[in-house]
Amino acid sequence: MVEIIIGVILILTFAGMIWYCVKGHNLMVGFFVIATLWMALAMVGNAISPNPKMDGQNWLDVFQYVYQTGPEGYAKSILVNVFFGAFFGRVLMDTGIAATLIRKVVELGGDRPKITMTLLCIVTMLIFTSMTGIGPVISIAVIVLPILQALGIPTAIALFSFMGSIMAGICANVTNFKQYQGILGGMDARFLNEYDYTQYFPFACVMAAVALITVLVVSFIAMRGKKSTRSWAAQAPVSAKENAPWYSWISVVLPVIIIVLIKVTEVDPKTGKESTTTFPVILAFIIAALYALLTTGNLFKGGFTEVCRRLAKEFADGSVDVAPMIGFLLTLSMFNNAAIYAAPYFEAIVGNAIPHNAFMICLIFAVIIPLGFFRGPTNLVGSGTAVAALVLSVFQWPVAFMYPVLATATIVPQHLDITQSWVAWGLGYSKVSSKDFMKMSIPTGWIAGAILMFAAFFMYGSLVG
Repeated sequence: MVEIIIGVILILTFAGMIWYCVKGHNLMVGFFVIATLWMALAMVGNAISPNPKMDGQNWLDVFQYVYQTGPEGYAKSILVNVFFGAFFGRVLMDTGIAATLIRKVVELGGDRPKITMTLLCIVTMLIFTSMTGIGPVISIAVIVLPILQALGIPTAIALFSFMGSIMAGICANVTNFKQYQGILGGMDARFLNEYDYTQYFPFACVMAAVALITVLVVSFIAMRGKKSTRSWAAQAPVSAKENAPWYSWISVVLPVIIIVLIKVTEVDPKTGKESTTTFPVILAFIIAALYALLTTGNLFKGGFTEVCRRLAKEFADGSVDVAPMIGFLLTLSMFNNAAIYAAPYFEAIVGNAIPHNAFMICLIFAVIIPLGFFRGPTNLVGSGTAVAALVLSVFQWPVAFMYPVLATATIVPQHLDITQSWVAWGLGYSKVSSKDFMKMSIPTGWIAGAILMFAAFFMYGSLVG
């Protein structure tokens, strides 16, 4: 009976957290508060009837696990990857490689709006397989959005297609993979120990392709019947930084190429078990950044002292880009650990309702994918961490199946959501109403997410016994 009562209270607070997210309040503060509340409720329940997740722990052990172990573990395994990813993004911007690619695409597309928009979306997707953070998004947006508007594409559609192409890039983004891997690894160590980017990469390619195609199809449908109004000639502004040589362009996807292609597989002679060692993510970002600086003539420009200053500045600027996200992720790790303590009470209410086969899991997620908007209960960077903690505490499904499902439920709606920082910025910058944006973003997120859930089933469902 105690489990049911506390479970109901937890569900009510869960609903309150969703409301808090929808209202756009500060997420770092919100997740700290709800982590504390859930921990306190679990401790009260444990005092009345033993909680198996708190077995052998005193109250200080619980505090340590939520407030110290959570952030420390997350920082150790994930945050350095985020910082170096942001550093690399800054290098791509400041060397002019990203801007050059965009200008070349506009020259190739010419005065054909749909072709130019498609090419710009493809390039934007490729750029954001490595770049991340609101700073890089704004830097690219102020180039791309005026071009799309100049082609006569309505502003709402231009913003949607641009944000949608970023979402497609994030599907295969190495930094974001490490972020979600860390969130899930805090609940189940198998996500850190038995799964890596090279295993995810085949699905990441499918995911990015499906996402981008869906975004473009919805954009083209929305453009039907819209009157084309051109405000100026469709050309990207040219600056000295937008003349990066063609052989430097590969640096945009170089981290992904390095990580996917360079690996060592060994077989244990005693057990016959294979083990694969992948290329370090941080080193991949460093190599790609140095290649970008070298091929654009910036690596040795100004002497040793100037090079050191430039590298330090790129890292500092990149850190600023992701600083708000870091604060949020650290409090989210507290919430993750508190959710583990709360899982038995959720299980008492909804545990029997969770399906036991891969197809039903994918079908249910395909239906409820819109709940990932507004940082809802399927979103790992929202209140969905509690749902994930419950599912992973009840069932030990293969991580190769669960990661694509949970990543899809997070990435697709999250990066088309008006609560996403750069989407919110884009709405203000372009003066597009959230209603006009959501008319396209929510159907797109639902369609693409549902397709990808069934793709996950066909690719990995057989792994589930």
